[in-house]
Amino acid sequence: MIFRALLLRIVTGASWETIEFMIDRQASDTTIRTRRNEWVDAGVFEQLLAHAFHAYQQVIGFNFNDVFIDGCNNRALAGGEGTGLDPKHPGKRGWKFLIITDTNGIPITFQTAPANRQDYPLMFDALDDLADRNQLRLIGTLHADRGFNYKSTPERLATDYNLTDFKAPPRNDRSQGRRKRSPLGPRWIVESTNSWIRSYKQIATNTDRTPQHRNAALCFAITLLMTHRIAHPRHSTWRPIR
Repeated sequence: MIFRALLLRIVTGASWETIEFMIDRQASDTTIRTRRNEWVDAGVFEQLLAHAFHAYQQVIGFNFNDVFIDGCNNRALAGGEGTGLDPKHPGKRGWKFLIITDTNGIPITFQTAPANRQDYPLMFDALDDLADRNQLRLIGTLHADRGFNYKSTPERLATDYNLTDFKAPPRNDRSQGRRKRSPLGPRWIVESTNSWIRSYKQIATNTDRTPQHRNAALCFAITLLMTHRIAHPRHSTWRPIR
């Protein structure tokens, strides 16, 4: 019952009181929050995501030939620790996630931060995580938008991470004026992944007050996304009971 309540919350973004009503008051909103907190403290959502990663690798397999990186800002309606004033929504608080996906748009790692933090340093935190998991060496080409393409970026990626194939549009140069917006190119893949994740309303308009809870919600959303891919008729013979 608690799992069902948390599933309803991640999908709808509804308040705890509404979730209690949606499950016919079989558990109070206080009980649901308490169990959620216990699961967060026990690392349950990280474990779910780890199982989803393993299952996806076994059933379908990740493709690291082309990987894509992008940041995505989201609303933080309740504010709290780990949020900041969102430059995309002046005067409103928000949070962000930076995500790296494989060639097919499947998330392979992510980082969370306040909305006013720059994406660039988060990229290296995400790459460090891949290095710790021994997956960094599998990357062929790293694609990013112009916000990541500082003059020092290619050299730093090559020196510190052995990534020699980095593709991103050039940044604006003040001495040369504003550059014409470049086509999206293959980066539409990570943009679509951002849209998939933001379709879970508790991600797009988050009401959690701590980074740990937002991180757990993101783990849960990505787990659901990957589980759906694994169970798709193209990849699995499993069928739901109708």
